[in-house]
Amino acid sequence: MTGKAVNNEVLWTAEAATQATGGRTNSAWTATGISIDSRQVNEGDLFVALLGPNFDGHKFVSQALKAGASAALVESRPEDVSPTAPLLIVENAEKALTGLGVAARERAKAKIVGVTGSVGKTGVKEVLRFVLSGMGRCAATEGNLNNHLGLPLSLARMAAETDFGVFEMGMNHPGELIPLSQISHPHVAIITTVEAVHVGNFESEEAIADAKAEIFSGMDKAGTAILNRDNRHFDRLNEAARNAGVGKTLSFGASDQADVRLLKTTADAEGSNIIASIAGKELSYRISLPGSHWAINSLAVLAAVSALNLDIEKAATMLAQTQPVKGRGERHIIDVPGGSSFILIDESYNASPASMRAALEVLGTTEPQEGGRRIAVLGDMLELGAAYADYHAELARPLEAAGTDLVFTAGRGMAHLRDALPPTMRGGHESTSERLIPMVLTHLRAGDVVMVKGSAGSRMGSVVEALKSIETAPSLAVSGG
Repeated sequence: MTGKAVNNEVLWTAEAATQATGGRTNSAWTATGISIDSRQVNEGDLFVALLGPNFDGHKFVSQALKAGASAALVESRPEDVSPTAPLLIVENAEKALTGLGVAARERAKAKIVGVTGSVGKTGVKEVLRFVLSGMGRCAATEGNLNNHLGLPLSLARMAAETDFGVFEMGMNHPGELIPLSQISHPHVAIITTVEAVHVGNFESEEAIADAKAEIFSGMDKAGTAILNRDNRHFDRLNEAARNAGVGKTLSFGASDQADVRLLKTTADAEGSNIIASIAGKELSYRISLPGSHWAINSLAVLAAVSALNLDIEKAATMLAQTQPVKGRGERHIIDVPGGSSFILIDESYNASPASMRAALEVLGTTEPQEGGRRIAVLGDMLELGAAYADYHAELARPLEAAGTDLVFTAGRGMAHLRDALPPTMRGGHESTSERLIPMVLTHLRAGDVVMVKGSAGSRMGSVVEALKSIETAPSLAVSGG
């Protein structure tokens, strides 16, 4: 990923970067962005040559400089790079990247919001970024750069004059959020919810909750923790926030004990009309993202706006303009030869039991066109531990509740779902997503609503691309009947 400052302003001078990393440089240079991928370098970027067990960025320094990088951060000069090339030489590139992130955080005046949670964190981050961008200059995590490399990179791309920073923090093992919180020092921390995600790496859901609570470890003590009042781990998280010295907690949800409370929601295929109570004041608004989970997540966004002492009514109005994140509910009308079409709902980015249920609810609210059906194309949910078979089989109930007509499945886990489905709903099963594609294309017809979802490792994005390609590949034209 690349990162460009607004109007190509200077993010880093050689002097500032040298001071932040403890390295040494051989020339004066300035950088208007930061990149860790030589294939995506923009002119003016500082290219960071990371070294890992399966990659070595030093092999691509020459390529990055030719692509327009203003300098490269390296542990040593590669043989194919000139001695006069602009280099920032450091002892450890990963630690140096963290140093840039820490320095950027310290120099910025921005109010920082950290977002984590078992599901919904990327979506909440993107909606909050959109809302805060209407109220000032906002920096945010690009995509899902939310780990020990992605967060420092995101911070390092933040300009000093930024007003708000919204940074996603991900984890799949205990202890991973502590350093992320400590280098970002959030003023506000959102935990969207705690569910059985990455449960194969934890002893229990309670252990997952404890790991999510690590986001409080680096918080500003006058800050605010924003917690889901409907989640069964609320009390545990609330206590963890208090024990960490966090100054205030704001809760959100449908519970009558929530500080930001959902009073009424009317859902349709394109979003929800919502009435909520915020600080005792009733507020009506619309969010243009479908599903009851988004009605709840919108409350978390407004709670963050409240914690930052910003205009809640303006933020609520902006929610009507929100758009889905790629791979997380994007809708496509796929036109096919003959003047017909079908609806594709792309949920292929990732999956867990909770996000599967939410996506299937959205499928259930989406009406097929005349003669069409609701079709789910599902890949394995990963990192579910010993109970993975049960987690997959249990999806049969929400599939039936959504009025799903056909279910196509791929993977070892999804074989258990196939066996749990009524025979009339079994569209077909294959070992991989690639092998499943021809079967789905064969059965597809005009008017259908097709929802595709699975964990990233199940590669369901290939199914999405095949379905989207029908527009340009007449040989894949679907049936009109």
